[in-house]
Order: sequence, then C-alpha cells, then structure tokens
Amino acid sequence: MAKAVGIDLGTTNSVIAVWEGGEPSVVPNSEGSRTTPSVVAFTDTGERLVGQLARRQAILNPKGTIYSAKRFIGRHFDEVPGEARAVAYDVVEGPGGVARFKVRDKLYAPEEISAQVLRKLADDASKQLGERVTEAVITVPAYFNDAQRTATKDAGRIAGLEVLRIINEPTAAALAYGMDKKQHETVLVFDLGGGTFDVSILDVGDGVVEVRSTAGDSHLGGDDFDRRLVDYLADDFQKENGIDLRKDPQALQRLFEAAEKAKTELSSVTQTQVSLPFITADASGPKHLTDSVMRSTFEQITSDLVERCLGPVQQAMADAKVGESDIDEVILVGGSTRIPAVQALVRRLTGGKEPNMSVNPDEVVALGAAIQAGVLKGEVKDVLLLDVTPLSLGVETRGGVMTKIIERNTTIPVRRTETFSTAEDNQPAVDIVVLQGERERAADNRVLGRFQLTDIRPAPRGEPQIEVTFDIDANGILNVKARDRDTGKEQGITITESSNLDRGEVERMVQEAERNRGQDQALREAVDARNELDAVAYQVERRLAELGDAAPAHEKARAEMLVSDARAAVKEEAGVERVRPLTSELQQVLAGLVAHQGAAATGGPGQDTTGGGATGGGPSGGGGGGDDEVIDAEFEKD
Repeated sequence: MAKAVGIDLGTTNSVIAVWEGGEPSVVPNSEGSRTTPSVVAFTDTGERLVGQLARRQAILNPKGTIYSAKRFIGRHFDEVPGEARAVAYDVVEGPGGVARFKVRDKLYAPEEISAQVLRKLADDASKQLGERVTEAVITVPAYFNDAQRTATKDAGRIAGLEVLRIINEPTAAALAYGMDKKQHETVLVFDLGGGTFDVSILDVGDGVVEVRSTAGDSHLGGDDFDRRLVDYLADDFQKENGIDLRKDPQALQRLFEAAEKAKTELSSVTQTQVSLPFITADASGPKHLTDSVMRSTFEQITSDLVERCLGPVQQAMADAKVGESDIDEVILVGGSTRIPAVQALVRRLTGGKEPNMSVNPDEVVALGAAIQAGVLKGEVKDVLLLDVTPLSLGVETRGGVMTKIIERNTTIPVRRTETFSTAEDNQPAVDIVVLQGERERAADNRVLGRFQLTDIRPAPRGEPQIEVTFDIDANGILNVKARDRDTGKEQGITITESSNLDRGEVERMVQEAERNRGQDQALREAVDARNELDAVAYQVERRLAELGDAAPAHEKARAEMLVSDARAAVKEEAGVERVRPLTSELQQVLAGLVAHQGAAATGGPGQDTTGGGATGGGPSGGGGGGDDEVIDAEFEKD
C-alpha cells in the first residue's frame, strides 16, 4: 500500500515525516540529512539540481539557482517588490501579471520550483521506506490566502502527489505537541520561518486540537533578517572601498550565505567574524571583506523586524479573547525563533513565560503533518483537528464595499449563505466579485474570483432573491455559488484560478516534470556510466604499470588503446551507448591482466621461473633455487 506522508514545504528548508510504529518520525533524505534545502538549480549543461547539491553551487551560478520560492507562490508580481529585490536571480512579470523566475530565457512558475523540492522529498522517502510515496499532507503558513494555498496544492500535483490535505503550520506544530496531552492547555504557537510569520492560539488536549485564532505577516521572515545584515556589510564595504557588492550577483550570493551563517552564530555568541577573501577586485587588485558583527549591532539593525511580530500576536490574543495569564505553553516554530531578540519579545508578550523547548522547531511541523496524514488514512485514532480560516471572505456590494459572509477565525470546514438582491429595476444579471481581506472598501481587498449570474426574471430592484453560498472545505479551498430563488438558476465558481495557473498549465507542468524526471535519470545514468568507465580505465593502467614488461605485448597494446578511448569518452562526456561497450571491453582486459598477474605471483605459466628476467643479484634475482640467503654484491675500490 502506498504511504501517506507529512511535508513541511519551507522557505529555506523542507522536511518529510511519516507515521510508523505508532509515532511520527522524520525521514532522512538521500544525503542522510533530516532537512532538505528548498533550492533548485539549473546548470549550464542543462542539469537540474535539487537540495544540498543546488545550494553548494549557488555562488558560481547565482542567476540559475532559485531559493525562497515559497515567498512568490500564488502571488502577482506587484505584490512582491521587496522579495524580488532580496534575491540574486531574476524575478519578472509573467502572463497576467503573475510572478515568474527567469533562468536562461525560460520562465518558471514558483509552483514548478516547489514541485521539484516536493518530488525530491517524496523520491528519497520512497527509497528509505521501501514503498512508493504518492499521498501527502502539505503544510502552509496560517496566513496564506486562498491563492497561495491552491498554488501549493498545484505544486503537489505537479510533483505527482495526491495532496490529501493542506493544513496550517502552527496547527501542525500544536498537533505534534498535543498528541499525548491529556489535560486541556491553551497554547500559543509562534512560527517565524524563512519567509513568513504566523501566530496561532489553540486549545489542545484529550486528542482535540482546536484553533481559536490566527494572525500573521506573510511578508516577514528570516530572509529579511539576512537582508539587513547583507546591507550592513555591503554599506561598510562600500564606504571603505567605493564598490557596491550588491551589484555583483556572485558577490551578493556570497554575502547572503555569510549573513545567514553570521545570524545563526549570533544566536549562541555575542560577536562573530565575517571573512570573505577575494570578494571583488578593482584596478589596484583583489579586495577582501573582513568585518566583525556584534549581537547588539544585529539587534539594532533588525529591531523594527522584531517589533513587526508584536501586532499579529496581540491581534491573535484579542481575537481568541485570552490574556497573558491564560496561556499555558508557548511553542516556538521555525529557525528564526532561535534569535535571542525574538525569544525576548515572546517572553515580553506572554508575561515572562519561558518558551517550551521540548519540540524541535525545524521538524515539529512535518511531524504534525505526518500525524494528520495518519488520521486521514485511518492509522491514527481519537485525534480531531479543528482549524480556522485566517482571513474574512465576502462579496462586493453596492457602493464598492465588502460585505463579509465568513468572518476570519471561523472554524472550517464551514458553509454560510446570505441573501442579496438587485440594485436596478429589471436587472438581467448580477456580478459576483469574491473578496478576501479585512478592509471595508472592496478595492483594498484581494479579488479571488468573479462570475455572473444571468437570466434573472425582470422585476423592480430589491425584489429578486439571490442566495450567495460560501463553502470552505477542510483544505481551506473556497467554493462560491449564487442562486436565483425565483428561477432556480444557479452559477458557481471554485476559487482555483487565483493560484495563477489554469488547469491546462498545471497539466503541462505535470507532463514536463515527468519528462524532466526521465531526462534527469538519463543524465544521472550517463554520469554514473562515465565514472565507472574512468574507474576501470584507471585499474587497467595500474595493472599494466605493475606488470611492466611481463604483460603480454598484444594485451598491453589492446589495453592502452582502450584506455585512450575511455579517456576521450570521459572528456567528451559521451553517451551511455558509447561508454558501456568500452567499459565491458576494459573489464575483460582487466580480468585477463589480473589472471596473468596471479599466475606470475604463484610461479605458474606465463612467468620465467629460472629468474632469468632479473637483472641483478639482489633479493628478487634468486628465483630458481629457492635459496633465502642474501648475496652481497662485490666491488673493487680504485
């Protein structure tokens, strides 16, 4: 039976976990690591790298290495100006104003990049578990809107996965934490990841995880802290040398990696050294960047980012109607919560309460997703998850205002119906504009979709009764229907086009992913075959050197010719059809040389047993008689 897994698709790193043996556990990737960098690279040779391999070559390939794709998924280009400036690769406006990544004149959707990460996680887990992974529960930030949720589901589909459920990251964390809790607790989950910030208040205990409120900022994350450090280091270097490193993609990539490392180190030490030799050069020669960064300096340049966490926490507490004293536990999720200033803010907001350190902030979300996967597959009993919708949903009504039908923090799944009427006499149709957000003016909220209900019976304004029904499923995906009570005419929409991909585009990406999978596999086979050929050629060369003149002349000539061909094939990156026959022939030659060498060592055929081949009277020259005495050479002194 195919395995269902839980996946934390993160901005910086991703994790996959599975429910096995009565508990959730993280599945390591093929490199043996429990976390996989959410990085995809396209090399000059056309190879596609994912994870640690992609991250390692980022400095030499800054324009072809895509990271932090989660910050762009399901978004339009005009929504992400700050995020686009913070990366070394090119973010451009695609068809319909959507955000796209441009690599070597080809456009990639964020969903495609995320799908590559998901596929690596699933493929590696399949090898580890010994059975194919085809179903997954994928987590998203609680404050992701409908478009971002649907886009994440599309990424799963492109990766060849059936997405059983999309759940909120703080909810998954609380699920992992509260799995074995018998007593009821009010838990605050503070989730500051690489690209998003969420906070949720939940009631946990006795197998029930109920979300009471959620809030967040989907434009705030660890990447922003890195950017501040990059700007600080680049400004210092510019003052000293007059060169702006941010204009050089390779130097910028090195700066980002150094900033991330320094940020991590400053969580445990009060001062760290940033050293980047040969970062750039001018007419006077190479330039080196060496700078000391103190924790106090880092806290000063990022203080406004830390303070931005304040509003969502206060809003979530107000929505849940809880105070500092009502919170029993604080769970920190995401690598950025290791920053001391962030932990100090959490203590300040919760009346000095120490965060619960019993959970791993990098893994707890994936573990919770694995539990939910177990629940959906019937492997986990007596666990109930009650999540909420993070933003209000409604329609545009006369005067350009938003009329809310489902308020934020409503438990899902949910179905609500409101009745509206026409604004003009004999109006034949009504436009239904579906909105998401908290603003009163319709134009200030996000338009999720629009459709038209036609063939309304002519009547004075206010008389027709139009029922509008909003239905949110357990994944947080919205369906909207409008029905004319009088005629029974009905029209509906599933808010999926807001994912920035139509169905045809998703199908194209699924097929392309399959094609690329085959190409990547063929590329890997060719590389492995060339490596094997190179290794066999080396072994043949070594045997020839060991045998020397004792090697039969005809075999030696054939071996040298094949080794020469092998070296040429490796250098020219020849295909499998040329490499494998060469490998086979060399292996036969190697077997013959090994046999010949073995026979020589035991005094068998093919070896001159009289010792006539020796050129001196040393130890190796006493072959025939078996005399072990050492004969000293005689010499005459002039």
